[in-house]
Amino acid sequence: MKKLGLVGGVGPASTVEYYKGINEGYQKRLANPAKCGENLPMVIDSLNLAVAYNLVEKKDWGNFADLFVNSIRVLHSAGAQLAAISANTAHIVFDEVAARSPIPLVGLVDETCKYARSRECKKVIVLGTAFTMSSGMYEGKFAKYGIQAVVPGEADQQTIHNIIFPNLAAGIVVEEDKAVMLQLVKKMLHDHGADAIVLGCTELPLILQPGELDAILLDTTKIHIDAILHQVFSDG
Repeated sequence: MKKLGLVGGVGPASTVEYYKGINEGYQKRLANPAKCGENLPMVIDSLNLAVAYNLVEKKDWGNFADLFVNSIRVLHSAGAQLAAISANTAHIVFDEVAARSPIPLVGLVDETCKYARSRECKKVIVLGTAFTMSSGMYEGKFAKYGIQAVVPGEADQQTIHNIIFPNLAAGIVVEEDKAVMLQLVKKMLHDHGADAIVLGCTELPLILQPGELDAILLDTTKIHIDAILHQVFSDG
């Protein structure tokens, strides 16, 4: 079993979801899941969301990648043998970070694509921060798996972004925002004939729940957590 390093803080609400989900999933996988006090060996480096946000706004991808590489080095020095980043937008620079990382990383986007293929998805709508939706990172990856990915138009991207920041990123769900989001997504599903929605921001599962839409919800946080646990228990 490997000791996990988690890059957190971007944002704090998603870090809490990762920590909770990883430990709950870990306990379920134990031979004796009822055993009290068994938690996954893990270290977390909590980054400053404001610093990361500023770098992304400036499209300073070099320093943005450095932020995560340096964090992973901190985790490695604390004994981590495997690492993951608990944020979607960070995966804009994932390939560079992975290439420079001293330990293996579990990538959120690739794992989401693999899961979508296993569910036989043909066309997906990608939701996330404006940075994520405009980056093209999901479209390129999904294409390699034979799946078409569609993002909202520029105005809708900004609407979604403004729902995520500042409220959703702080774990706050505003009912008016939820109504706007549901209306927007339902229209996209109808217009594009998509069969799945990528919740491409780790806070989006707080506002879009299973059963609310006639489509498969690809919860990237849950998918990523499952993949992390698989790697933690893997002998490779």
